[in-house]
Amino acid sequence: VQLVESGGGLVQPGGSLRLSCEASGFTFSDYAINWFRQGPGKEREWVATISSVPGSTAYADAVKGRFTISRDNAKNTAYLQMRGLSREDTAVYYCSARVRRNDWWGQGTQVTVSS
Repeated sequence: VQLVESGGGLVQPGGSLRLSCEASGFTFSDYAINWFRQGPGKEREWVATISSVPGSTAYADAVKGRFTISRDNAKNTAYLQMRGLSREDTAVYYCSARVRRNDWWGQGTQVTVSS
């Protein structure tokens, strides 16, 4: 199992970014995908989840209405579209999946919101 995040970077407050999580080593469409984040000096926190087909979603209150999680099973990739970013969204963002009773994590991608 491998999860690889990409798409992070530096963005101004109010800006947008789309993160990607490319998966391999398991049947992607069979498993829910989660996004977590860990800000500087903070604990890792859950951000969003998308279930396997048909892909129902759930969001943390802090991002509801601003972030959208989606998936493309044909590409084995999940996405996190982030809009209206603020400095509080600065963090390393990780995708994860529970596959065969183990939790798998990517290496993370840094998102920095700053002017």
